Amino acid sequence: MSNKVFCIGLNKTGTSSLHEAFNILGLKSVHYKDDHGNDIKEIILNNYLSGHDILKGLEAYDAFSDWDQEQYTIEIFKAFDEQYPGSKFILNIRDLNGWLDSRKKHVKNNQIKKRKDPQADIVWLDIDREGWETQFKKHYQEANAYFKGRTDNFLVFDVINGDGWETLCPFLNVPIPNVPFPKKNVASDKKLYRRLIRKIKRYL
Repeated sequence: MSNKVFCIGLNKTGTSSLHEAFNILGLKSVHYKDDHGNDIKEIILNNYLSGHDILKGLEAYDAFSDWDQEQYTIEIFKAFDEQYPGSKFILNIRDLNGWLDSRKKHVKNNQIKKRKDPQADIVWLDIDREGWETQFKKHYQEANAYFKGRTDNFLVFDVINGDGWETLCPFLNVPIPNVPFPKKNVASDKKLYRRLIRKIKRYL
């Protein structure tokens, strides 16, 4: 596939759900790590900084998510657009406070894992709500400004608030599959699952 699909929203904005959706639609999707366990964030950043093809080593994939780098994310998605003209760009979003809370929860979990195993390769350990909020606002403002008017290849997509196949499939020019849209790592689904487990345990 010469034209690619790039999720250009920040992490914790439904990237896992979109990754699963791409797979269901028959796209070869990569999310965070490639098929060999390599971190695609590092691969893409190194390609960008060295001036290589931005997807060198990842050419076999059709769709990309959870690749963002806090310092270079905006410059990199512009490089995607320049080097892969005709590709599709999905700005996955969610409300700011929900995003901040999700990031905070993720970092706290990382801190617990690091305390249990100080040698673990975990680097995202600092909570910075003020810095994250600045990053969030800048990213979404610049993305919307850069792609303004390009409705043929730019889509704003909110998994948390219910966007699904009816929004995604027409944008990608593919049929709507006869399966529910995947909801991966969505807090409301996790809470429902935990309540169900508690009810089952009480019954037993």
